[in-house]
Amino acid sequence: MSWSAALRDTARSGLSLDRSLGSPRRAVRGALGAALVIFPALAVGGPALATSAAMGAFTAGTATFQRSFRPRVSMAVAAGIGLGVSTFLGYLAVGVPGAFPVLLAIWAFAAGMAWSVGPSGGVVAATTVSVMLVVVQLPVSVPTALGHGLLCALGGASQALVVTVWPMESWRAQRDALADTYASLADYARRLRQDPFAHVDPEPFVLARQAATLTPWQARHRPPELHGLRGIAERIRPTLAALADPRVGAPAEGPGRDRAREVLAAAAESMDALARAIRTGEPVRSPKSTPTLTLAGSDPEGPRLTGAARRSARRLASLLRTAVDTLDKHDQDTISSPVIGPGLRRPPIFRLLPVALQAVRRQLRPHSAVFQHAVRLSGVVTASYVAARLLGLEHGYWAPLTAAMVMRPDFAQTYSRGVARLAGTVVGVVVSTAVVQLLHPGPWLSAVLAVVFMGGAYLTLRTGYAVMTACVSSYVVFLLGLQPGDPVVTALDRVALTLLGGMAALVAYALFPTWQTARLAERLAEWLAAAGRYTAAVLIVYGDPEQGGRRVRTTLLDYREARSELLQAMEWADAEPVSHAAKLPDLTRKQLDKARAAIGLLGRATILMEAHLPGRDAGPLPGAAEFGQELRRATSAAAAALLTGERVDFGGLRAAHERWDRRLAELPREDRTEVARAGGRLVMAAIADLDRAVRPRRPVPSGT
Repeated sequence: MSWSAALRDTARSGLSLDRSLGSPRRAVRGALGAALVIFPALAVGGPALATSAAMGAFTAGTATFQRSFRPRVSMAVAAGIGLGVSTFLGYLAVGVPGAFPVLLAIWAFAAGMAWSVGPSGGVVAATTVSVMLVVVQLPVSVPTALGHGLLCALGGASQALVVTVWPMESWRAQRDALADTYASLADYARRLRQDPFAHVDPEPFVLARQAATLTPWQARHRPPELHGLRGIAERIRPTLAALADPRVGAPAEGPGRDRAREVLAAAAESMDALARAIRTGEPVRSPKSTPTLTLAGSDPEGPRLTGAARRSARRLASLLRTAVDTLDKHDQDTISSPVIGPGLRRPPIFRLLPVALQAVRRQLRPHSAVFQHAVRLSGVVTASYVAARLLGLEHGYWAPLTAAMVMRPDFAQTYSRGVARLAGTVVGVVVSTAVVQLLHPGPWLSAVLAVVFMGGAYLTLRTGYAVMTACVSSYVVFLLGLQPGDPVVTALDRVALTLLGGMAALVAYALFPTWQTARLAERLAEWLAAAGRYTAAVLIVYGDPEQGGRRVRTTLLDYREARSELLQAMEWADAEPVSHAAKLPDLTRKQLDKARAAIGLLGRATILMEAHLPGRDAGPLPGAAEFGQELRRATSAAAAALLTGERVDFGGLRAAHERWDRRLAELPREDRTEVARAGGRLVMAAIADLDRAVRPRRPVPSGT
């Protein structure tokens, strides 16, 4: 993609608006949390203290709106503490000549590294940089620095208080994530009716797993119906694929295929009903068009499914009945205590620091995208601040503030947000300055207007970054309008400095980019290695059923997350103004697409075998474990070869498969054996496709 096309597309994305608004009640609650500290601070300490309290309360409130499955109270408290620390350190450093730029550089670098923890952490950390730049402009003495820092933290506590006292949409994010999983499965079942080789979207499953990872407090208070249904969905997914695939399930044509389509349609309607019940908390209303006999594929008046297909249909019916019974049981037993199983555990917020430090340590590498973003952010923010100070600009902090809020680790978000930030800031500053000129509000009316625009920012978080930025700029203008000065001159300065800071951020990314295109081969290699571990885990269970499916589940999650990361990297890379040939010298985009298809086929073959995974009491399948171990070694070597441009010899894997296939041929014919043979052949077909896809374009020297 050319630079002109990339800039056009990112600008269009940044200025695009969504007609939907956020929850008005949540917006009012966030504004109320800010008002609880702004007005008392204004009455007791004046405009300076009110500004610090407002900054802390607004940023903590914004943290509670981030897409996260962590309790909102803990997010508000953590954001408030971070803001308090940054404000206190900023006030201490600004009084020492030359100390504040050094602190700003270190703090901005740390904020950039916070993306190691996740997008929510990166966004909140970037906000602490902007708050530090704003509040230290207010004239205070060092002894009062601690008071300002405590007020910022108090703003976070205020938001935590209103969330606790006025709860709304409790567990909404978890319900939506689980419901989206069942809705995605319903869509998958419908697509399988037309395309028996369709792929399932992994994103809902990734989000559902994140939603099911609970803190101890959440584990004690979660609704009972949110326990166990995710595991059922995980088992439904391979069962659907095994039923539809003609190689191990229903025949490609004829009455058996028609019956399989009926089963898939009935399953889709049932899963839609489950999704609605999970999302709303109401009882399951199963459609009348999905009788049990149809789901089981055993209607005596119609064609019957046979063999592995019949087994898959029965398992599907059993899983759906279990899911419905789970919801019905919890709906009827309303006074029972929540069921607490072993589940997935998320550490409490106070124990998250070692985990975060470990994530940051993994990214402290020169070639890491997060590390490069942190260096770029630190350099641009500090340089903008120093330049503004040297030029004697009164409101020079708006330039580094804009840069801090615009810059992201990838090109698309940085440029789209940059354009939206510039447009929103210009509109917000102009509108708020006009209001100041017309109304000449005093301190109390300015504080009221600031709170109103805070609520507007919360309300428009989903509408578009430009609109939300306009509200944020307006509330900052009203807050700083509590200080003396000419509002027109101040507005012009802020617009000019916002343009300067935004352009500095965009130019810095263009000069020192972090192209996702250059990382596609690495993401592909990680997905291939994860696919090999997943397939090997399934084969090892076939060879030793007593091991159970726990390792299969772990490797499946790794496989799914690696695929999701590759897809996200490809989406970001498609928006970058660089040539794939220039950034992938050893792997063309065509080769990349073919390799993706091959790894996808490997994953699908594994899914089909997982659907018929033997129970612990089943007999071992000879040779399966040995073939799985050889497959894991071969795919691990192939993943390393993707990054070096070398060719992998799959001769040992082919020989291992031939030995295993001969041993299976000598066994009595049964569903499990036939599925294993078909799955093994699909695995080797995928390996052959992968071998052709990643074959080096340059000749490999002899003797290597």
